[in-house]
Amino acid sequence: MSDDLWQDRAMVLPWLKGRWEYLLELKAQNRFPHALLINGPEGIGKACFAMALANYVLCREPHNGVACGHCRSCELTGSGGHPDLYQLKPDEPGKPIKIDQIRELTTFIYSTAQQGGYRVVILDPADSMNINASNALLKMLEEPGSNTLIMLLTHRLGQMLPTIKSRCQRVDMPPADHALATQWVSTQLGVDAEEAAQLLVIAHNSPLQALAYKQDDLLGLRAKVLKGLADILKNRSSSVEVAQSLYREDLELLLGWIYSWVVDIARAAESEADPDLLRHTDARNMLVAVARKVSSRKLYGFADQVQAARKDLMFRRNPNKQLLMEKLLSEWYALPRSN
Repeated sequence: MSDDLWQDRAMVLPWLKGRWEYLLELKAQNRFPHALLINGPEGIGKACFAMALANYVLCREPHNGVACGHCRSCELTGSGGHPDLYQLKPDEPGKPIKIDQIRELTTFIYSTAQQGGYRVVILDPADSMNINASNALLKMLEEPGSNTLIMLLTHRLGQMLPTIKSRCQRVDMPPADHALATQWVSTQLGVDAEEAAQLLVIAHNSPLQALAYKQDDLLGLRAKVLKGLADILKNRSSSVEVAQSLYREDLELLLGWIYSWVVDIARAAESEADPDLLRHTDARNMLVAVARKVSSRKLYGFADQVQAARKDLMFRRNPNKQLLMEKLLSEWYALPRSN
């Protein structure tokens, strides 16, 4: 199950209970903000949290810190058709939120709530707004009207305009507690704790991404990338051939894997490092082999290149993805060779 399938689920995942209780306490004290900037790692459960909060705020009879589930508002949110809930996201994954979309939101923001309570907006991911869209949103954040809640979700806080951030109350979502996340992933997937823990390592401690690895065959894609890297080192395939087979995939995801493997190579390269300490056991043999031959200078230089490529993708600088992969994979081929 990918993150997308969790977007409309209203639930507070176990490691976010503290943030939930904090916001409910603000509401009980009549200090509830009109705009929240919900910031945290990707796949931590921000979208589920936002939907749960929307349900709670819209519910006419909340009880014991949760929506009642049976009033008219809860029936409407449950059916996905609540007229006072507005969810705004890019037209296509990876595309920006545009000014025209924010202008359409204006009509909703300044209309009367049809159910007589709150109007709630969930904007996800907020960091995908282009500059014009961000500027158009500012006025709404300054003058949203009464009984309005605007939730901006992001895992790239640095891409948000300072003027946007200053007009919201920031709620930082903590990394998932390892024990809680391991138990949760184990339960969701019906696997043992050891497998759940390894999935979390691969997914950078992102529980929802860990589910996707198992359920959406991201493990298959990961195995394909590992095989491609091994084939390059053993001259079974060229860097160009492997790049051609991979550049249409989610390169941010792939480069995140490569960077993690580089970190493990650095661990293995330490003179007294124990190979058993490597986090990525599915790639251990290849990583240890590279570690025995690579110089620190070349390894850290390659790590910098991978990070620079990730930033180009993250900030939507529109790099040529095939050329980007060809260049990085050529550098990968050179790592264990002449220093």
